Amino acid sequence: MAEQQLNIKLTPEVAEGTYSNMAIISHSSSEFLIDFVRMVPGIKDANVKSRIILAPEHAKRLLFALQDNLAKYENQYGNIQIAGAPAKGSTIPMSFGGGEA
Repeated sequence: MAEQQLNIKLTPEVAEGTYSNMAIISHSSSEFLIDFVRMVPGIKDANVKSRIILAPEHAKRLLFALQDNLAKYENQYGNIQIAGAPAKGSTIPMSFGGGEA
């Protein structure tokens, strides 16, 4: 069977990206939702800038890809420090959703 090549197109608007400083993750039995939010200091309302909906298998693939890329980043630039974070291996005391979508 011949391997098909996938041509991925990136429009200029999407290439600019969207800044997010918070993510809210929730799930149902069939999908994961990741809402990317931009919070602004002094403003109590925060807008969802983008929502990504993934099948559970793709969510796990994203997890593995992020772990791989974080390891490569830290090997090159050093450990990423998170202010107020617990020691490595501890549970992060922050809710990223996790409830039913």
